[in-house]
Amino acid sequence: MKTMLTIISNALCRITGRNVGAQTVSELLIDLSEYVSLTSPAAPALAQTQRQPPKPPPVSTRASAAELVSGQTDQLDRPGARVVVSRSFADFTPQATFDIKKCDLHRLEEGPPLKAELTREQGLQYYRIMQTVRRMELKADQLYKQKIIRGFCHLYDGQEACAAGIEAAINPSDHLITAYRAHGYTYTRGVPVKEILAELTGRKGGVAKGKGGSMHMYAPNFYGGNGIVGAQVPLGAGIALACQYQGNNQVCVALYGDGAANQGQLFESFNMAALWKLPCIFICENNKYGMGTSVERASASTDYYKRGDFIPGIRVDGMDVLCVREATKFAADHCRSGKGPIIMELQTYRYHGHSMSDPGVSYRTRDEIQEVRSKSDPITMLKERMLGNNMASVEELKEIDVAIRKEVEEAAQFATSDPEPPLEELCNHIFSNSAPLEIRGTHPWSTLKSVS
Repeated sequence: MKTMLTIISNALCRITGRNVGAQTVSELLIDLSEYVSLTSPAAPALAQTQRQPPKPPPVSTRASAAELVSGQTDQLDRPGARVVVSRSFADFTPQATFDIKKCDLHRLEEGPPLKAELTREQGLQYYRIMQTVRRMELKADQLYKQKIIRGFCHLYDGQEACAAGIEAAINPSDHLITAYRAHGYTYTRGVPVKEILAELTGRKGGVAKGKGGSMHMYAPNFYGGNGIVGAQVPLGAGIALACQYQGNNQVCVALYGDGAANQGQLFESFNMAALWKLPCIFICENNKYGMGTSVERASASTDYYKRGDFIPGIRVDGMDVLCVREATKFAADHCRSGKGPIIMELQTYRYHGHSMSDPGVSYRTRDEIQEVRSKSDPITMLKERMLGNNMASVEELKEIDVAIRKEVEEAAQFATSDPEPPLEELCNHIFSNSAPLEIRGTHPWSTLKSVS
């Protein structure tokens, strides 16, 4: 044992440049640092616990070395135990400032800032959100190909920076409504992964109790997924009218795609929102293709941020979560100050086809998709920023990835084992608050009961 302590102590001397002369295990642990983690092949439960990526605690709440020693020294008695030195949170840069791409402006003298501050905690949070959405969508792809998910299914991978950046810039009490590519926003609005996947598989534990499916998921202050192209935009204007009427200083984010940008109902909504100065942020997620048609072939003008004409607009790099966050903050402040609506165009890209029935390579090349992945992937961009500025370690991000994979796998298990809703629940929730009533079935002798 003393020989082993001597070897470890000498190694630490070379690594840290400090004189480490530990004579006991306790002394060695104290000499290591304030943070020591122990793993053992003989203790899988302990290793599994340590793989979970807890939020970094504030500096003031860190355990002392003595506490760590007293709680972990006994683990060294296990066969094959080894000591692993982990970096303390004090070793990382707590905050950094990054240059972000300048936004194109329409009817605005000033736009969002050209620099964005990012704390370590924020960076890890955005990374977790985007990586979770990515893994969730890839699992949905797998379940669809196994014919466990049926019907329409529009995946969001590639566009994660839009959902994460918007949610980081608004309040939970603000409102959001989007189109049918809604899984990412359902998650950022607070719905767990297992409820999203269970809804996709039509199970009772789904967020809409298995009766909504891919395009109809809802949460507090989140009005879905809408299956009709462009229909959510006038609804979003109506939600913004309610915010104005109630005087609650809230805003509504109404999202639509470039494929819906030529809909007449959008321009009607723009007109009313401008007349009444509604606190509405109209956001066009321009992923370059409306179904299988490129924007250049579908629109005489691809400057979607100028489409409001009399409404101010900004065009934003939708692949950079910090760009999206700062632009959305700017837009929300614009609306809350009583200046009326604003239009944002997020230039983004989807890796999958329009839906799962679209392979996505008949109207674009695989090389094009790969080029975007290699040069502009939103998760990779954030990861490189954090690693390059010493805001996280490779090992820490890998631990987050492992925890997310585990969460998604467990969610998939739930989504495939949870029972389907029974027939007697088919007509429930027709009304939000009403006494039970009978609903006619397929013929007059078949009745079902509806419960709110």
